[in-house]
Amino acid sequence: MSGQGFTVDDEILLLPRPRRMERLPGPGAPIETPPSEALDDSLAPQHYRLRISEGTVELHHADEAGRRYGRETLRQLGHGRERLPSLRIEDGPDFPVRGYMLDVSRDRVPTRETLERIVEVLELFRINHFELYTEHTFAYREHETVWREASPITPEDLRWLDALCAERDIALVGNQNTFGHMGRWLKHPDYEGRAEAPDGYTTKLGLHLSPGVLEPTDDNANFALSLCRELLQNLRERRINIGCDETFELGKGKSRKLVEAEGTERVYLEHLLRLVRGLRADGVEVSFWGDILRHRPELAAELPRDGVTALAWHYEAPMDPDDLPAPLFELLSEFGITRDTLRGFDGHVAGFVEAGLPFWVCPGTSSWNTLVGRLDNARGNLLDAARVGLARGAGGYLITDWGDNGHMQPPSVSWPALAYGASVAWCAETNHELDVSAALDAWVFGDEARVLGSLLDRIGHLHGGTGKVGMNGSPLFTELLARGGLLGSMGEANAPGTARTLDDVEAALEDLTTARPTCADGATVCAELEAALRLARHGAWRIARAAGLPAPGDAELAADLREAIGLQEAAWHARARHGGWPDSLARLEATLASYDT
Repeated sequence: MSGQGFTVDDEILLLPRPRRMERLPGPGAPIETPPSEALDDSLAPQHYRLRISEGTVELHHADEAGRRYGRETLRQLGHGRERLPSLRIEDGPDFPVRGYMLDVSRDRVPTRETLERIVEVLELFRINHFELYTEHTFAYREHETVWREASPITPEDLRWLDALCAERDIALVGNQNTFGHMGRWLKHPDYEGRAEAPDGYTTKLGLHLSPGVLEPTDDNANFALSLCRELLQNLRERRINIGCDETFELGKGKSRKLVEAEGTERVYLEHLLRLVRGLRADGVEVSFWGDILRHRPELAAELPRDGVTALAWHYEAPMDPDDLPAPLFELLSEFGITRDTLRGFDGHVAGFVEAGLPFWVCPGTSSWNTLVGRLDNARGNLLDAARVGLARGAGGYLITDWGDNGHMQPPSVSWPALAYGASVAWCAETNHELDVSAALDAWVFGDEARVLGSLLDRIGHLHGGTGKVGMNGSPLFTELLARGGLLGSMGEANAPGTARTLDDVEAALEDLTTARPTCADGATVCAELEAALRLARHGAWRIARAAGLPAPGDAELAADLREAIGLQEAAWHARARHGGWPDSLARLEATLASYDT
């Protein structure tokens, strides 16, 4: 169960903040007053109107969703009070679809208990769309070779989760990548023949990438469609996200001549249409990641407008591209990043607006590749998505939560960004300055000491403290994995900043011991945050040592990392299935092996 909630100096603390709330004179109503509920067709979908005054409670709602949200507001208003305050609320969402997509393919496949907790949090945050990002972690009948070691989501798991979501008016939507990000399939001999570039390819800057893209053929389209159809058999929703992002090696292998003749984006579109047409013929609505076609509105316009949605994704807060070093911009440009896309979501959606193709905005939690988050970046990215999406006519808002490089961040590190994103997707005007820390302590953790919310906020800002900077990750994580020089760790560390970061980690570890969460998973939250902070501290020590600053020696570092790995292993298995743990662990063991002990 979620936390028990409390009031803050008699202020009204609601998650999310309503669109309009007005205090009324009078004593309000006794806490046990039953609401008088009425369907009101003058209200927009999912909207409700609540009035509490003179001993009465009136709840008008547009539909079942509006009634559910109104009742939740009443529940929050009642916690910690003997009487409901006298007020009037008019409320409803900016975006009709407010979604969350959790990566379950980068090693961390949640247990059923964890999935149940996540659904509970999603209901609280008024998320009404849920996806599990899938590459190889669904137990397809004829493909055990691919998922055997992954502790996958089974058909029984998916049907159970679908029923759980349906009880809470959350649409569980299928998700299976079908073009790019197929490396976990293509590494097996039975599937390597489907690869566009069986030997992978090397970028202009010398980075070699393993094969991950299917050759654009009818046979591969039928193969991918068979996966989608099998997955959809276990779900109520007739909708699926087919991925199709980051098809970097397209045209660098078997389709080279075709791409030279027709162009990369045209060949991409033709294969995308094979998938879309097959699923639309089945009556299934389709969404796809829009990165390949975002700058080609004339091609995007060839997609059907009925039942097809482009997902415009971007994970950095708006920035000035002139602030980036030239070599970094050169690297980003090879992967489709332009000056306009770095400035924010408008550069990602303009092409779809021009094409007249339905689209959603898809920001992220910024928790992957970090251990403890990049909360300041997340807030900027999430708010930009909400404002641009609302202004440009996006039909939905999908918060992504990825697991790159071993999915080492625990679920609770993502919850501040998820709470903020869900709230600005509900109503950006009233929630852009939401006190997320207080809301989490009250409604998610029930932390009687009011520690966890502010602690998550503080550690979510540690990533920039050492002087080194990162994109799509934190230097604390990148240096922990001995991968300095990549996007997650650039620039030079400085002594004062690194020392301050280490002090801040130590203070967070000490403060964590004072938390008193009343939620059912409170002990798990504290344990997983301790593990994440210990690993982050180790990354900071490595930064300090590389910069010639005071730091432990090899023997002490090795002992510390062994202990931190033990904490991470226990925290992992409290939330996730075992299958992906050895792969995630191997990244930490590589660092451990680097110490001369």
